[in-house]
Amino acid sequence: MIDMKEVKNVVSTAYQTNLGLMLNGKAEDAFLSTFMKKYTGKIQLILTSPPFPLNRKKKYGNYKGKAYTNWLAGFAPLFRKLLKRNGSIVIEMGNAWEPGMPVMSILALESLITFLKTGSFHLCQQFVYYNPARLPSPAQWVNVERIRVKDSFTHIWWMGRCPRPKASNKRVLKEYSPSMEKLLESKKYNHGRRPSEHNIGRTSFLKHNSGAIPSNVLEFANTSANDKYQRYCHERNFPLHPARMPAGVAGFFIKFLTQPGDLVLDPFAGSNITGAAAQRLNRHWVSIELKQEYVGGSMGRFCEKELL
Repeated sequence: MIDMKEVKNVVSTAYQTNLGLMLNGKAEDAFLSTFMKKYTGKIQLILTSPPFPLNRKKKYGNYKGKAYTNWLAGFAPLFRKLLKRNGSIVIEMGNAWEPGMPVMSILALESLITFLKTGSFHLCQQFVYYNPARLPSPAQWVNVERIRVKDSFTHIWWMGRCPRPKASNKRVLKEYSPSMEKLLESKKYNHGRRPSEHNIGRTSFLKHNSGAIPSNVLEFANTSANDKYQRYCHERNFPLHPARMPAGVAGFFIKFLTQPGDLVLDPFAGSNITGAAAQRLNRHWVSIELKQEYVGGSMGRFCEKELL
């Protein structure tokens, strides 16, 4: 649980838009402040990428070892109170390695399981965000000793208060491949029983559904070196957040799990990718970020006319 002795309740409004609110302060403080009480039972989606469970400190802040597991689990009952009954939680969690050894840490999995059990959440589905452009890491084992391959994905875990939270894959359909377009045009398909014993009907794959159902492996580019956010930070001497969630990932889950007018929360907002994606998709949003320098830079994700 959150240690009340550490709660300072020093939370302030950093900026607002016509749809959203950015708070500056610790998430622990914000959840126990008057800011968040009015959102009890009203959040449709909590979408966030908390500080990863690394075994070394990062400048954006993170706990280590068992302290991380306890810290993350402490948010579970708070998240549950804020969510609607059919609400979802989506957490991106990267991989960690044991210090000084070419061995992966199971801390992320232990933390996830503890979080799920503490909040009595249902694990709806596991996703993977694959980044082919990611730099080789861990460098010692991949580049120097050449005894591991590069770590190029992070896990994304979708959880719900109930087993059937609000969701529709019709909102995240992909364009059909050229071969599928050709198949639909020809209206011919090799139907029948497959080696797996699954029987494919004559028209099973000939219905045009306006797009293909995506898989749980997500691939979005995250290599832009001169987008609006980065230009804004450079011009005003704000530091770039070093662990930014790809906008495509945030947009995917917001479309998949919410509808226009729903409320989205990111309690570890960083550069506020979640808020910006929610704004573009006409969702209401609340974001919380501890470090003032990241809050300042995050304003670059919004047009001046959007800011109040």
